[in-house]
Amino acid sequence: MTMDKSEKRFERDIESFLISPDGGYIQFNGQNAEGNWVHHRQHDLERCIYMDVLCEFIAKTQPKEWVKYIRYYGESAPDKLYHRLETTISNQGLLHVLRNGIEDMGCKLRVCYFKPESELNPVAVERYEANILGCTRQFRYSPSHNNTLDMVLSVNGIPVVALELKNQLKGQDVQCAIRQFKMDRSSKEFCFRPNHRFLVYFAVDLYEAYMTTQLADGATRFMPFNQGSNGAGVTGGAGNPANPNGYATAYLWEEVLQRDSLMDLIHRFISYVREKEEVVKNGVTKTVTKEKMIFPRYHQYDVVKKILAHVREHGVGTNYLIQHSAGSGKSNSIAWIAYRLASLHDAENNSMFDSVIVVTNRVVLDGQLQDTINSFEHQVGLVEAIDDKKNSRSLAEALNDKKRIIICTIQKFLFAYKDMERFSGRKFAIIVDEAHQGQSGESAKTLRRSLIDMGVAIKEYAEEAGIEESEVDLEDEYVSAVIGQGQHKNQSFFAFTATPKRPTLETFGTRMPNGEKVPFHVYSMRQAIEEHYILDVLQNYTTVQEAFQLVRVSEDNPELVEGPAARALFRYYKQHGYTIAQKTEMIMTNFLENCRYQIHGKGKAMVVADSRANAVRYYLAIKKYIAEHAQECMGTDVMIAFSGEVVLEDYPSDKLFTEATMNVDENGKYITTDKQFRKAFHSSLYNILVVANKYQTGFDEPLLHSMYVDKKLRDVTAVQTLSRLNRTAPYKENTFVLDFENTQQDIKDAFSRYYETTTMQGSTDLNKVYDLRNKLREYMLYNWDDVAVFNQFMTSQVGKKQDAAALGRLANLFRPVINRYNDLNEDERDGAREKIQEFNKAYAYVTQLVRLHDKDLFSEYQYTTHLLKLLPRTQTEFVDIDDKIKLEYAQLKETFSGAILLDEKPPVFTPASNIKTKTKSKKKDTLQSIIDKVNERFSGDFTEGDRVIIEGIYQMFMQDAEVKKYKKYAKDNSPEMFVQSLFPDKFKDIVTQCFMQNTDSFQKLFNDPDFYQKVMEAMAAELYKSLRKD
Repeated sequence: MTMDKSEKRFERDIESFLISPDGGYIQFNGQNAEGNWVHHRQHDLERCIYMDVLCEFIAKTQPKEWVKYIRYYGESAPDKLYHRLETTISNQGLLHVLRNGIEDMGCKLRVCYFKPESELNPVAVERYEANILGCTRQFRYSPSHNNTLDMVLSVNGIPVVALELKNQLKGQDVQCAIRQFKMDRSSKEFCFRPNHRFLVYFAVDLYEAYMTTQLADGATRFMPFNQGSNGAGVTGGAGNPANPNGYATAYLWEEVLQRDSLMDLIHRFISYVREKEEVVKNGVTKTVTKEKMIFPRYHQYDVVKKILAHVREHGVGTNYLIQHSAGSGKSNSIAWIAYRLASLHDAENNSMFDSVIVVTNRVVLDGQLQDTINSFEHQVGLVEAIDDKKNSRSLAEALNDKKRIIICTIQKFLFAYKDMERFSGRKFAIIVDEAHQGQSGESAKTLRRSLIDMGVAIKEYAEEAGIEESEVDLEDEYVSAVIGQGQHKNQSFFAFTATPKRPTLETFGTRMPNGEKVPFHVYSMRQAIEEHYILDVLQNYTTVQEAFQLVRVSEDNPELVEGPAARALFRYYKQHGYTIAQKTEMIMTNFLENCRYQIHGKGKAMVVADSRANAVRYYLAIKKYIAEHAQECMGTDVMIAFSGEVVLEDYPSDKLFTEATMNVDENGKYITTDKQFRKAFHSSLYNILVVANKYQTGFDEPLLHSMYVDKKLRDVTAVQTLSRLNRTAPYKENTFVLDFENTQQDIKDAFSRYYETTTMQGSTDLNKVYDLRNKLREYMLYNWDDVAVFNQFMTSQVGKKQDAAALGRLANLFRPVINRYNDLNEDERDGAREKIQEFNKAYAYVTQLVRLHDKDLFSEYQYTTHLLKLLPRTQTEFVDIDDKIKLEYAQLKETFSGAILLDEKPPVFTPASNIKTKTKSKKKDTLQSIIDKVNERFSGDFTEGDRVIIEGIYQMFMQDAEVKKYKKYAKDNSPEMFVQSLFPDKFKDIVTQCFMQNTDSFQKLFNDPDFYQKVMEAMAAELYKSLRKD
């Protein structure tokens, strides 16, 4: 007998599992064990439903309501039921009907029942078991032709899953199934309407599976639904591993579509969301509401399932690190996990968590994360968001009131702590977004401390200290601090990040038998790129080398500290009007010729500046460029994102730049909230965004295509910043990066660590804190008596009203130590400060990991924490050299263009041998020598064309007889008046003289009117600033 390799055999093997006891389905139409076709149920072809099955289910699970319904409608009850069902589905959608049922003439009828979280209610369990899940092969879906779907799965007669199955051994694969859905399954068919019958469509072959939630003919977008080349939740690429026990895609029907899993997907995973979007039609912009079904990607489904299973088995108190690539749908995964943990029960049917807290490390609550969690809500009032409209007391009240899901920023705990109850018997799940940030700081420490189960903590402390529980004094600062240290059995952390750092792995990672710390679940950047779930932002990367030459124009040649002086020279170049204008020209040329035409004309760009001041300069330069090129920049506008206020020297001193006053919405009103900002940038109103340390992480804008980087990016910051481009969108085929600051190797090194799984070998030596304390004592700044006196004084202040002299007495305790510190030479002072910082950091970090029962060490930490704040700071010498130097040459030269390729084996973290602070070099040199070194570092092969002719004009002007008159003009007038009215005639005279002396360098001025105008305005701005200083 020969092996059956047909497609029908593939279908039959899938069907045989689904209709088995493990699969949980009933065979409606298919083949029996002998291979003969059997037909147990027949669906209504026009209505695309098994009405007899639905009536049977309702009659069995809701007999009283069904009798009432039949009494009302008589023999037409099934027909009336269908019409009411169809009307409700048309109005509310199938997903809503499956979850909530229908109402008809006072009868409330459920069309399915979901598995209860606990088994305390046997009736609920019985109703769930009564669901009739059917499996139909060769399902005919339209009365107008004989086309069939290979397999359809239904819930109580309602079709919800469609599968097209292909077999490579017969010359067809998953792409053939996808083409069949696109070309032969018309979206106009009644049964293929969105959220009307089918909730998800799968294309499957022997090796791979793809899925979509909506058929849109040729525009249908199928996404991979595979485990990954090495299996689910571990590092690897696209595809599925070989299955020694069967098909590589068997996980789909044996796990995902198994009866309990499918009901769980319908109940708690699938979501139907409505989003507002701007559409331009015939030149008119309209806001339309778009609806979409969200079905989890396999890695999302898998991480939720594995976390729930592990928590059920191991209980509360374990930490979980989830390393999912940026752009992989972390917000959805967080939302699903939050809802599931909020209703999770253990084997004894007890709720496992009292509250689920979702925390972010941003000052303003992440609007996107909040919206995602709220959009998944199935119960009003379940989620409490502590946003910028609420204060820290609202967080305390939410926790005290046992709100099920709370969303807030981690900083809120610093202020909410004092208003919280002392919890006893309470258990918390803490989901951390962007967990590579701020998990060893004061906010994170306060969060852990404020949520501890005080009864358990007191018992543990008493056992560890060898005392009775009644002897534990919570008013004692040391006892209170130690109780809050380390990990706590009533807290489980679920930490999400694409870029785990060493402390992230040590705090949240899973310890393997070989001592390695690894993430609990991985969806790697490599897999996400290979599955085309995100775009590879390194595929189209261009680096530009900045070359420039500075000259000293002053006879003054002071001796300066090299580091600050070199930085001042580079800063002078970076913020020079010519530099900003030169880069803006390159940015805007690329944007206008490339970016804005991408994504069907919707392409947007981000400019990453190295400082808030330079971000403002870029914003103003781009605004100016748009105004000067109005025709070609039609439809182009720019936004800016930064914190605080900025004052530019080249602008009137009373003019403050703030983000809110520089961005306006379509109605001309200031944009003051994160949500308004994201909405405005997503609209057609804006397409360029300049940022400075803002929106470089957690900013999800799929229309971002190009990025212009003018900032040094390292490690996590490089990955997080560039990953803003990786989101996919219809018609988005690639990305582009133009980098003025970083080399190809810089970026490769940064990305390599996070391309696959990030791991850590070994663990931090917790005794290192003692070694650091001993090194600190070598400076002989203080002795134990100083520490003891300080702690006695602090203890004496507890519980009593502070008098007017208390703060003064505290400061006086440190005066002898400060005097000894001042007696040290400069290098010794720097060394002492560095060792104090290292000791404090080490103690804070170690006590996040474990409880440290050492009162002397705690007392010394308290002392050095105060001491560090009181030690005189080394005055940073302000290096003002703007009037002593000029930019002579500047050149931007492309050094790399193409794809940056990453290795598949990333480096492994090892524990830090020490927690070091950076020591600043105090080496001095003359200004001219420092200029020479900077010029050498940024040297280039300059031509006369690279000469910054502004400087030649500047020198000519400063030697002119009328310079005094223009000094008065500058001091008496605004920059606008000086630039636009008072200077142009003089400029013409000067450049004519320059041209006569050096025709080659200045010829372009007279051949290019735009260039002439730019040089004149840059020259005027430079002179205005210089003349007002004198």
